[in-house]
Amino acid sequence: MEPDEAVALDLVIEAGAWDDDLEELALKACGHVARHLDLPAGIEVVVLACDDSRIAALNADFRGKPKATNVLSWPAQELASAQDGGAPDAPSPDFPGMPPALGDIALAYETCLAEAHAGNRAFPDHLSHLIIHGMLHLLGYDHERDADAALMEGLEIAILDEMGIQNPYS
Repeated sequence: MEPDEAVALDLVIEAGAWDDDLEELALKACGHVARHLDLPAGIEVVVLACDDSRIAALNADFRGKPKATNVLSWPAQELASAQDGGAPDAPSPDFPGMPPALGDIALAYETCLAEAHAGNRAFPDHLSHLIIHGMLHLLGYDHERDADAALMEGLEIAILDEMGIQNPYS
């Protein structure tokens, strides 16, 4: 399965100076996650490309943190494992024979750009990492406990490596 065939992506560009290449980049990053985790073809993901003001409002509404952040995610299903470091459950479709809808990811342009510059990383590489990170959250991975964080970080590093992108944690 090619990465761009693995995902049905709905990209919503709401604000910010987003580049036309964001859709291709998001499809590639999500597709690599889908292929790496052997997900069914056609999984559905929504990516909201917004600015710091919008993501700060979303962060306040949903997390009680009224400040900008780089990425937020809203999973369509609760898939997290109760076991520390355990793999989440597989997503299931809403309707038989249909691919699962995973949920929504939001990215804030200014914060993502500032982080890329501060980390001396190429903006597309940093965005790829954040999209992978957000998609893993949609799939039930998190970094609340040490073993969960190690599992999620290991997946991010492996998927980025498959894409030819350097480990962002080194």
